[in-house]
Amino acid sequence: MQKIMIVINDAPYGTEKVYNALRMAMTLQMEHGENAEIRIFLLADAVFCGLPNQQIPGGYYNIERMLVSVISRGGEVKSCGGCSEARGIAGLDFIDGVKLSNMKEFARWTMESDKVFTF
Repeated sequence: MQKIMIVINDAPYGTEKVYNALRMAMTLQMEHGENAEIRIFLLADAVFCGLPNQQIPGGYYNIERMLVSVISRGGEVKSCGGCSEARGIAGLDFIDGVKLSNMKEFARWTMESDKVFTF
């Protein structure tokens, strides 16, 4: 089994980096299923991706739905606690399955991963 970590640094909307990162995660899960363990770590402004109740105009991709899809297929999603605190959202509820984390766990995930992608 390949352990794949995807690190996302960008805000959920404004560019397509998060969208492309999650498309990669979802494709890996669909095409390689049990052969790919997917972990996503949200850093910097990407911590906003983990907030629920995203209201998106019709016709646009929805990051919340994409994260829920990755989680429902066994992917793990962690959000940097320090980044969340700096942005004033550490005390808010996150999407079910998105957990606050820290640099120690980020470093451990990095060392355990066979591949690391950054967006």
